[in-house]
Parts: sequence; structure tokens; C-alpha cells
Amino acid sequence: SGCRWDVEFSVNCSFTGTSTVPEDISQTAITADFSYNNIKTFMCADGRREEWMLKHLNLSNNLISELSLTTCRNLPVLETLNLDGNAIRTLALDVPTPAPGSQTYGKVHRLLPALKVLSVERNNLNRVPRGLGLLQSLQTVRLSSNGIGQIDGSDFQNCSQLKDIHLQNNKITKIHPDTFRDLHKLQVVDLRENALATPLPQILISLNFFRLEAGLSSNAW
Repeated sequence: SGCRWDVEFSVNCSFTGTSTVPEDISQTAITADFSYNNIKTFMCADGRREEWMLKHLNLSNNLISELSLTTCRNLPVLETLNLDGNAIRTLALDVPTPAPGSQTYGKVHRLLPALKVLSVERNNLNRVPRGLGLLQSLQTVRLSSNGIGQIDGSDFQNCSQLKDIHLQNNKITKIHPDTFRDLHKLQVVDLRENALATPLPQILISLNFFRLEAGLSSNAW
């Protein structure tokens, strides 16, 4: 496949021209780099029984346009997922509610329970991915250089561990007043290079200014 084992449990498949993620590699590697290739889709192989031991997965600079993480039940220890530099328009995190009477009705699905860092910079997103609150360990979300136009009050709902939000270089004109209200561990909010026309004291008023770093430069005000 052209992949190289740089150190034990670390595989480098960047610049190999691959269009798929080899399943045999991802079952044994802890760190896997598939950047700068021709990958168009990434399937978590939910039907497989084997759990992958990946902690760090780099899929940046590929050709991915749509991606669903709702079936990623075999990546229990994944901590960082890098999707920068793709063409992602839709990133699905929401798990459809099971119908009453179905086998999964009433069961709580923990999506990527160890994921701490989700990076989707330089893509084609026009909204914050729905369902971020399902990522119970998420601490950092990077969404800069997309086409996001507004931030809704529910976009970061239930993201209780979130510390860093990077939204610079988007097209944001509106942010719901309650967007950051319940993010008690929040330390960094980067909103530089957007289209905000008015200052945001009503949004940041409930946050702890002594520990919050807010980037607001290069907006329209």
C-alpha cells in the first residue's frame, strides 16, 4: 500500500495516492496518517467486531465531501480526528432516534467516547455540525475557514468538557445569546475574521472573563 511504519504502532500513509483506509492497518496502529491522498469516503466499518486501537487519525487534505460518524462504534479510544483541508459540506453526528419496539430503542449510544479534538478546518461547512454534544469527551473543536453563517443556541449544547472553540475566518453574522452559556470549562473562543456587525457583551457576559481568551478582531464592527 506504500504505507510506512515510522515507529512502533505509528503508520504513515501520506502521499501514497491511496483512496481507501486499509482495514488491517487501522486495527493495529495507534497513530495513523492518511493525509494528502485521494480518499473520498471514510467508513468506520461498524459491522466489524474488531475494535481499532487508533488514538490519532489524520485524514486531512483528501477529497472527502460528506462524512457520517454515527456508526463509529469500533473506535473506542480515538482522541484526535483531523479532517482539515477536505471538501466536507455535511458532517453527520446525530444518531437517529430509534423507533419504539426496535432492538435499539431506549439504548444510549456513546459516539466516539474518547474523542478530545475534532478539527474540520478549511472545508465547505455552512453550519456547525449537529450533535457535537454526543462527543462526551470533546475538549477542542476547530471549524475555522469554512462558510458558517450563524451560530445557533443549540450548536454546543451538552458539550460540557469543551475548552476551545475556533471559528475564525467564516461568514458569521449572528450568534445566539445562549450559545456559550453552559460551557463552564470554556477557555478560548476565536471569532476573528467573520462578519459580526455588533459587539458581543450579551453573549460573553455569563463567561468567566478572567480565564476566557476571546478573539474578536477583523470583524465588521
